[in-house]
Amino acid sequence: MDLELKEKIAVITGGSVGIGLAVAEGLAQEGVHLALCARDEARVVAQAAAIREKYGVRAIGVSADVSKAEDIDRFVAAIDAEYGAADILINNAGTGSEETILNASDERWQYYWDLHVMAAVRLARGLFPLIQKRGGGVILNNGSICATQPLGYEPIYNTTKAALAMFSKCLANEMIQYNIRVNLVNPGLVQTPDWEKTAKLLTRDKDITWEQYLDKIAKDNAPIGRFATAEEVANFFVFLCSPRASYSVGSSYYVDGGWLKVVN
Repeated sequence: MDLELKEKIAVITGGSVGIGLAVAEGLAQEGVHLALCARDEARVVAQAAAIREKYGVRAIGVSADVSKAEDIDRFVAAIDAEYGAADILINNAGTGSEETILNASDERWQYYWDLHVMAAVRLARGLFPLIQKRGGGVILNNGSICATQPLGYEPIYNTTKAALAMFSKCLANEMIQYNIRVNLVNPGLVQTPDWEKTAKLLTRDKDITWEQYLDKIAKDNAPIGRFATAEEVANFFVFLCSPRASYSVGSSYYVDGGWLKVVN
């Protein structure tokens, strides 16, 4: 199937590792040019160079912490300078947390709010003129099954991802008049460095390895019995970026191997 994405321009936050990198590679395979950002400058620049070499598309890597408004402004300026337009925005940057509500500081709440919610707000606002130049486009927000089915050890992550879901719906209603389709993707269990980091934290000084912990998590929760690969989730993102998904507007999609325990 021709996804009709060749020569489009995609902006991906957190694009140097995990789901973000897998989406970047999936889009590059379709001939999409890329603007990636991540906090680790050396890694994001190297990944952009590797994608250029492997797929023959244009790609830039910019160091940016999207929890900071000034870094977002600098990233948007770099995209404007390189491409002068954009077709696709994928708000992917984010990370899990580990705390209780009683012991989490205001500063920790504010950081995750800025990372998961305000980054999406600021990038949608900042890139709107560049997407409008192209006559419309796509915005996808990477949410989480935790927006609906929370995990007990990360209340801040659960709360901010739930807020991102509502923002996505509101943004979709506002943007469709400009031919910009907005949707939310809620992954379930995905084998990413973040999950590995969390597993190592939770199994510290325990009689179980982090690999065994992840295997148990998958078998206990997902009917499919395993974690997804980042590439499996990325395939769904790539489809939603395509005109082939032209009637998908304002929806929340679960890519979770059957983990969600309610009808939604």
